[in-house]
Amino acid sequence: MTRVVVISGGLGTPSSTRVLGDDITARLRESLALRGEELEATVVELRELAHPIVDAMLTGFATGALADVLDAVGSADALVVVTPTFSASISGLVKSFFDILEKDAIVGMPVLMAATGGTERHSLMLDFAMRPLLSYLGALPVRTAIFAATSDFGGPGAASLASRVRTGADELADALTGGGRRIAQDRFVEFSALLGR
Repeated sequence: MTRVVVISGGLGTPSSTRVLGDDITARLRESLALRGEELEATVVELRELAHPIVDAMLTGFATGALADVLDAVGSADALVVVTPTFSASISGLVKSFFDILEKDAIVGMPVLMAATGGTERHSLMLDFAMRPLLSYLGALPVRTAIFAATSDFGGPGAASLASRVRTGADELADALTGGGRRIAQDRFVEFSALLGR
């Protein structure tokens, strides 16, 4: 059983961010099934945890449902992170969630990044805002990041979006089934150690 936590940062109901997360989860389930694996997906709507996230930032510890979510993230085999785009970056709610994660909670964990936004012009935020954050936290983002503009949902870009979803989900499935789940922490080298060589 492969455990994946889907972090959805959408603020509305319904949310295009959640729709994209559901599409990715469905394709990942199919992709893992082709490799003989079952998917256990836990979807986390950060909107429902907004107040506990702020409380955790102020007090330094999480309680209740948020603590359960943090435990699920720490024990997952992989993450799918889907955020709306605000001011050419990830949403503040998504950033705040990652700010309260325990140090090393997602080190060596494969992650599929995805985002929604009004137009394709915002798509670079995945590589200029989200990838550096996840890399800093020690996660291993897969190569393909998925951006969905408003026109991609049921419009002329729908086929292209479906192709990107398939590619990203297949890459995450490959990362999960090829040669181990997570990279051991001791395989990472501190930058200061590299400088000392």
